[in-house]
Amino acid sequence: MPVPLSYSFRNLWTRRLTTALTLSGMALVVFVFAAIQMLAEGLERTLVSTGSDDNVVVLRKGSTSEIMSGVEREKAALLEAFPQIATGPDGRTLLAKEMVVLISLAKRGQSQPSNVTIRGIGPASLALRPQVRLVEGRLPSPGSGEIMAGNNIARRFSGIGLNESLRFATREWRIVGIFDAGTSGFSSEIWGDAEQLMQAFRRIVFSSVLFKLRDRSDFPSVSSAVGGDPRLTLEAKTETRFYEEQSEMMTKFLRILGFSLTIIFSIGAIIGAMITMHSAVANRTTEIGTLRALGFRRRGILAAFLAESLLLGFFGGVAGLTLASFLQFFSISTVNFQSFAEVAFRFTLGPEILFGSMAFSLFMGLLGGLVPAVRASRMRITDALRAS
Repeated sequence: MPVPLSYSFRNLWTRRLTTALTLSGMALVVFVFAAIQMLAEGLERTLVSTGSDDNVVVLRKGSTSEIMSGVEREKAALLEAFPQIATGPDGRTLLAKEMVVLISLAKRGQSQPSNVTIRGIGPASLALRPQVRLVEGRLPSPGSGEIMAGNNIARRFSGIGLNESLRFATREWRIVGIFDAGTSGFSSEIWGDAEQLMQAFRRIVFSSVLFKLRDRSDFPSVSSAVGGDPRLTLEAKTETRFYEEQSEMMTKFLRILGFSLTIIFSIGAIIGAMITMHSAVANRTTEIGTLRALGFRRRGILAAFLAESLLLGFFGGVAGLTLASFLQFFSISTVNFQSFAEVAFRFTLGPEILFGSMAFSLFMGLLGGLVPAVRASRMRITDALRAS
């Protein structure tokens, strides 16, 4: 005969103080676990959403980022002749030759500078990135010293405001526009005319070439043509895959850090649950004996005490996830290990994190209550009743 679940609920309510303390410990562990997973998920989604499956990024072979890449003008001109490249409404090829460099700027309210990405764009760059929209001011004029900044950069760094001037590469640049790129990483960049920026930074090669395919199915042939041409020494990747690779190192580090911290903290939470359940067994020895005398079997007693510990894990998980969910209202910035540039992103709570956190919390409850539950189920009726 099974013990009613209400029995487990009632006993947790009777021991409100110890239940609350145990729940707090479990909630803290789940909060840390979920928060770091949300951090990694937010970074990954931000960078992956930066790319499009229709776009192809061409870099120097072996380059892991645009900062490390170099594409000579002659090679970029050869790429323009590829028939798989789409054309715009005006008949122009949707291909952009871009340059990427890093500069150091001071954050608002801080003296410590941070790296910011400067992207030199071409006439087709905006058409290739429809998620980018101007929210203040106007677009920079081609061939001028005008630039526009992503809204994340404008919010976080001093001197990055509409009609303000920014000095780098030995000259003044006027900010004429602020743009929003949604959740993509472009919101953490500053854009200007590629030719002007190359002159200012004394660069003779582009960092990358970006173009749009007529059809996504053309990518294998384009990749083979680029990689197999000995004149180019370049490689092609879909823009989505390129930005996935940009996030891999950082997200892997964050997830390893999260698991390490969670394991350390979870040991304390499991011990707390075990102490709570051992105390429950010790204080209810006579009650256990009475249940056995009334006909409840050993497995029923085992299930009742396991149910208590699992309920502790469940409510601890719910409390931890509730706290973690509020992190979605905050955005933070960090340096991407791959590009060495600052990128801003939000904590992101997805279904996998929800289910993973709850499963982990229930697992902590199970481990914490298993030994006390087995001890309770193995009590002999006479010994339990004699203890009264």
